[in-house]
Amino acid sequence: MHGIIHPDFLPSFLERAMLKRLITLSLFATPVLADTPVLTVYASSSFASEWGPGPAIETAFEAVCGCDLQYRNTDLIPSLMLEGANTEADVVIGISTDETLRARETGLFGPHNQDLSTLSLPVDWTDETFLPFNYGDTAFIYDNTKLATPPHDFESLAALPEDVKIVIQDPRSSGAGLALVLWVKSVYGDQAEDYWRRLAPRILTVTKGWSEAYGLFTRGEADLVMSYITSPAYHLIVEKDDTKVAAIFDEGHYFTAEVVGQIAGTDQPELAQAFMDFILSETFQEMIPRVNFGFPVKLDPKLMPPEFDKLNLPPKSLFYSESDVAALRDTAVAEWQRALSQ
Repeated sequence: MHGIIHPDFLPSFLERAMLKRLITLSLFATPVLADTPVLTVYASSSFASEWGPGPAIETAFEAVCGCDLQYRNTDLIPSLMLEGANTEADVVIGISTDETLRARETGLFGPHNQDLSTLSLPVDWTDETFLPFNYGDTAFIYDNTKLATPPHDFESLAALPEDVKIVIQDPRSSGAGLALVLWVKSVYGDQAEDYWRRLAPRILTVTKGWSEAYGLFTRGEADLVMSYITSPAYHLIVEKDDTKVAAIFDEGHYFTAEVVGQIAGTDQPELAQAFMDFILSETFQEMIPRVNFGFPVKLDPKLMPPEFDKLNLPPKSLFYSESDVAALRDTAVAEWQRALSQ
């Protein structure tokens, strides 16, 4: 679900908008006229970077809004907690479903004003504050030319030969890492710490974020990496490579979505609402599988890239509500930390 788009790859429906913008920039000494309204969107670095979906989304929205969309790369929840009512954000995008309660408790967000009955998700979604735009399930990704017999559940993962190495992310700093410890907790309950002890010998390293971990895997330094069920779509679409595959576990896979929220006290309420409306537009949703390599929440299946039909999909999705996450998070992370520190 994280954007890792190659710079040469851009959806065809954006080419004209991108060309128009480049021509405009070449004609003016400054990229934005003084009276052009600015929409400030707080986003994670993986979203807003040149490799993420942010630039394509910026181009498409600016083509219809008559505004300047400006991203601020930041640690979303800590920044909002620090800034409080003084935040400069108008919209915040990229919060994971495991973080929505913390975001909600800042008291900064207003309603998204969208019709949720039109969404297509594997879980029921009734939240009037946070709007999902992209979803998937966690999964371990492997190279089928190097690992002939992939694990089919957590027990077979822990039983892999010790020379088979796994790379995961730190749940204290990574959404993927937090999703993993909650996934293990949902399967093992009170026995989660024991499971982590058994898995520990096969863990090559724990990275701060998803990008570092996935880089180790693609460079061949790890055999499996904690990622998302849709990660192989990037390799299929951009690299024409079908060797990166998601290992499907019998227990099911942990569902996670990324959401967007509108700041209630924004000084650009009309623009912010226009962006929230844009989230569920066909233009935005068609970018999700092609640029963010995740499942869109509202898109005609006929518009999905055919490569998504080749993905391995889980037998079921496991999901904790935000109140369940709040109740289990500290315990699950502490169990993980104790087991791996021994």
